[in-house]
Amino acid sequence: MFPAGNGGVGVPTEKLTELSAQDRQQAISSLQTYAEQNLAEPLNTLAAGLLLDFFLEEIGPLVYNRAVADAQQRMQHKLMDLEGELQADAFQYWPSRAARKRR
Repeated sequence: MFPAGNGGVGVPTEKLTELSAQDRQQAISSLQTYAEQNLAEPLNTLAAGLLLDFFLEEIGPLVYNRAVADAQQRMQHKLMDLEGELQADAFQYWPSRAARKRR
């Protein structure tokens, strides 16, 4: 029920595989187009929907976990540079005053 590697804690697989009706229809249509152009047999709507469900349940957690890891890595990088991002320079009164006089 849960993505692998999280010790049973986290996002239920059902949440990972939920698509809006519009997104689901677009995904099914895309699978049907792919089948028409690349496979010997076309996919009807039911078959494309079942294939989509399989992909979402079987591979969806892998994609989700990779996206979470990528986001975590990006956030850790940002946190490492937090001091540089948020550091306020002290003793800026005189330099800023001199710059205003030059204008």
